[in-house]
Amino acid sequence: MPIRTGDQFLAALRDDRQIFIDGERVRDVTTDPRFAGAAQSMAELYDMQHAPALQERMVFASPASGAKVGLSFIAPRSVDDLIRRRAMIKLWMDSTCGMFGRSPDFLNVMLTGFAIGADEFGRRDAKFADNVRAYHAYAREADLCMTHTLLNPQVDRSKPVEAQDKDLAAKVVKETDAGIVITGARMVSTLCAFSDDILVMPSTFLATNEAAAPYAFGFSIPVATPGLKFICRPSVVHLNAASGMDYPLSSRFDEGDALAVFDDVLVPWERVFIHRDPEMCNGLYAHTGAMPQVMHQTSTKNLAKSEFMMALGFAIARSTSIDSHLHVQGMLAELIQHTEFVRSCLRASEADAVTRPDGCVTPAAMPLWTVRMMYPKMFLRACEIIQILGAGGLVAVPSYAELAGPAEPDVRLYSQAATVDAATRIKLFRLAFDTAVSSFSGRQQLYERYYSGDPVRLAGALYAMYEKDSHVERIHTMLDELEARQAPPGVVPAFRRKTDVNRC
Repeated sequence: MPIRTGDQFLAALRDDRQIFIDGERVRDVTTDPRFAGAAQSMAELYDMQHAPALQERMVFASPASGAKVGLSFIAPRSVDDLIRRRAMIKLWMDSTCGMFGRSPDFLNVMLTGFAIGADEFGRRDAKFADNVRAYHAYAREADLCMTHTLLNPQVDRSKPVEAQDKDLAAKVVKETDAGIVITGARMVSTLCAFSDDILVMPSTFLATNEAAAPYAFGFSIPVATPGLKFICRPSVVHLNAASGMDYPLSSRFDEGDALAVFDDVLVPWERVFIHRDPEMCNGLYAHTGAMPQVMHQTSTKNLAKSEFMMALGFAIARSTSIDSHLHVQGMLAELIQHTEFVRSCLRASEADAVTRPDGCVTPAAMPLWTVRMMYPKMFLRACEIIQILGAGGLVAVPSYAELAGPAEPDVRLYSQAATVDAATRIKLFRLAFDTAVSSFSGRQQLYERYYSGDPVRLAGALYAMYEKDSHVERIHTMLDELEARQAPPGVVPAFRRKTDVNRC
């Protein structure tokens, strides 16, 4: 099947998947009010692939069938391919204000990265490399939407998974001729209610011993697989909202998060990518080179989100004429800096991209690592700026429904702002409230904080991988040269007297 339409996407969700929320099972996520808005938003993304004005920017010819397939599945073989893919992702991200972080392109790019580095999966057994390549081709040709889960449940965070007193993490409990059997749980499965398949891969470090081997796996199966269920957090959709304009983001972009529970789930061998291999799990993203590809997609999402936050800040400030104040201009300049910082890092990653021996192109990692580490702080600050700019107006803004209610004359008179009428101001400030104050915003802020993992561990990883020796040597060389210039006549500088200089 080539690129899907929105209707085809929605039809695929009406299966026997087990989605639980608020103490009940949801039979149809396309009609349940807690899920329907996001399902429709997802459908609109798929429809964008068919829009005549956009299609050339969103698809490419499948290397297998020649059919039109989603550009987020492309294995880039040039910088132009990277730029094309980024432009396609940006179209989707702009349409969701960057608030749909796990839209299909995220895992499409991750899976593509795995497929590019598939040989690594086959170090112990070539069939696993073949499985990764075959699954990437299948996902591309079927235009799949995927959720994923990487983390074990938080039980005793002081102990490794194999030493837990309460053995709740998903693990391999047996092997059969048909495949492996998984029992236990994983978190956090974002977008599970709207996905065709779930990609279950490693994230946290595993001990390289036999006790940890049952937890060392990677695979993908349909969301509707027997024995697999998803227990979702409560929705942030405001079901009692008087108007759809009161919560314009949360009503459309609550992608959902869930605990994935595996109750003796059979995973066919052809869908297994890693099996009882802690070493492969621990080095997965480095071995395959997938991480720079993923960070390129993530940074594109961050650019769209930054541009949206900046535009919202401009609009709020202009509506009440506070943009004439220097301190307000300073905060708006911060939003500009966020946007241009992310844009520059994206462009740098493309300009310094590296061509692999197989001809595929990998974006430069360090500019993207910088965005990865900085963006959570930037987004939290952007929300704070929106709160400051809106001030008490965010607390007092009424429902958009008031414009059709008995208080309409007073609302139209007293809810005006300096440069906009009441209707425009209410729409604007309700958007700002949903962006920076609501439960939707709180989830977005937490999401960005842990989007790419534990920020403390990530900082340690960045420091460990960064090349430091040449920079340390530069400092010592500079000091030695200064010492040489200032030494009295006839005195040999200390560094010249040393026979073995052990530098830091």
